[in-house]
Amino acid sequence: MNEWTKEQWESIKYNSPLSLFYIYTPMCGTCQIASKMMNVIKEMVSVPIGQANINFLGDLAIEQEIESVPCLLISKNGRVEKKIYAFQSVPYLLETIKTIDENQIL
Repeated sequence: MNEWTKEQWESIKYNSPLSLFYIYTPMCGTCQIASKMMNVIKEMVSVPIGQANINFLGDLAIEQEIESVPCLLISKNGRVEKKIYAFQSVPYLLETIKTIDENQIL
């Protein structure tokens, strides 16, 4: 996954029907597991997916009211539709993404 800045995410969010933005911290063990899941998701869906270290996105964390990491922001047509904090499994993530927009996922 590519590292995105806040500006890159904003642009992609508004210019793509569906996009995923994975927020993490490098020293978080749970984030490392979630990162592996997100790498699998990246291979399974055809939507823009980026990631960013929350330590460099303080204003985004406040604007989006991110409560903890890992966090997956699922955006549809420029609006954050869902935030996922519990990365239960790859099938769970896929199903959750599908509930937002099944037509864009494959």
